[in-house]
Amino acid sequence: MSPELRELYQEVIVEHSKRPRNFRRLEGARVAEGYNPLCGDKVTVYVDVHDGMVRDVAFQGSGCAISTASASVMTEVLKGKSEAEAGQLFERFHALATRGPSAAAAGSLGKLAVFAGVSAFPSRVKCAVLAWHTLQAALKGDAASVSTE
Repeated sequence: MSPELRELYQEVIVEHSKRPRNFRRLEGARVAEGYNPLCGDKVTVYVDVHDGMVRDVAFQGSGCAISTASASVMTEVLKGKSEAEAGQLFERFHALATRGPSAAAAGSLGKLAVFAGVSAFPSRVKCAVLAWHTLQAALKGDAASVSTE
């Protein structure tokens, strides 16, 4: 990854961590809570699904810049997607965060590609995927807590 691209990605992550989008409670939505005991990141994900489509998604919580930015970007890209598309995005994002960037995965992820460098830092992978695992639990209607241990 070029230094210019790395700097752009860092700027996007910092912007979303300082000014997270959709950081709010969403009444009447499916809810799940996530926790990363290694660093203390906590997230609650709210997802409003109607007729199999994600109408709205929001989150609350506290965590590091990677965790907060990942949740923020996730909420932006999921609105208007079907539950099946949300599941596919989870799989592609998880592969990107855990196994690293590939032309196919990064190209199909849009804004989420800013997290391509996370795989180089194994301790940060759990930060990046916490909101996503929590989203999966919310979509399944599993209100139990999710832990990335």
